[in-house]
Amino acid sequence: MGMDRDRTSVTPRRRFLSQLSLAVTGSALGLGKLSWAKETPPAPPLPTIQLGDHHITRLIAGSNPISGYSYMGPIMDRHMREYFTPEQTAEFLWSCERAGICTHQFSDPARMAGVFRTLRERGSKMQFICLHSGSPQSMPIEQVVRSTRPIAIAHHGGVTDRLFREGKSGEVHDFVKRVRDAGVLVGVSAHNPDCIKRVADEGWQVDFFMACFYYLTRTREELERMKVATLQIGYSFFASDPIAMTRVIQQVDQPCLAFKILAAGRQCSNAQTVEAAFRFAFEHLKPTDGVIVGMYPRYHDQISENAEYTRQFGPIRHA
Repeated sequence: MGMDRDRTSVTPRRRFLSQLSLAVTGSALGLGKLSWAKETPPAPPLPTIQLGDHHITRLIAGSNPISGYSYMGPIMDRHMREYFTPEQTAEFLWSCERAGICTHQFSDPARMAGVFRTLRERGSKMQFICLHSGSPQSMPIEQVVRSTRPIAIAHHGGVTDRLFREGKSGEVHDFVKRVRDAGVLVGVSAHNPDCIKRVADEGWQVDFFMACFYYLTRTREELERMKVATLQIGYSFFASDPIAMTRVIQQVDQPCLAFKILAAGRQCSNAQTVEAAFRFAFEHLKPTDGVIVGMYPRYHDQISENAEYTRQFGPIRHA
């Protein structure tokens, strides 16, 4: 009985997933051949901001889907990793550039160096911002600069939060100095708005911040003080977090690149929620700020959609 029940319940599901995988793989391969072979005219320009001497679009293509970080669980993580082969990643970034996006934030220099070479050989002018943990196990900063030629390197937000909590903010400050010595712009990323406020208050020489709309690295003690469940399951996305972060963003002088404005897909139930998230972000950021958005265009054209929302809500409005 048990074996028969397992066979009848699992086999159709496996068959469905197999068929889905074949269908999607075929469509992705077909898309890649078509896009690289057939030139399309570039889209209208996007609003831009300045990062040091560089002009970057207010919409920056994020890296989490490329790296397989879905914030939705291991199955979706694997789904993303299988889609974003090096070839498909190059295709994705080329499509971003044709849609008007001129900057990509990445986090895996060893994997992305070859992708960037392919794009440059193709004639791409895409600019790159590296997210780096600063750990000894990571690629050394100088090697990152040589192999990927980024315009900027930012300290990883989750690591920033942890080191500040442990009283080791000096390690982040040392990282900032090493990046500056390497000759590229330097930033600090954080999920905790207090970390960004402290860096600004202490006058660190940083060129920009990466600011998460959601404080995902709260400890259990912090959650308990908020009188929420004592046992945290998964990530905590609180509706009040974007307001808290944007208050800090508006106070600091440096440009801020806001990320997770769509709450890692939780604000993507329909076109209206996506539009509302973009509107909220640009209404609550400074004119010198931008957004980093991860995209997974496997089933519909998120690239053009997000670019259009940026054209709609991102133009700098003067009083």
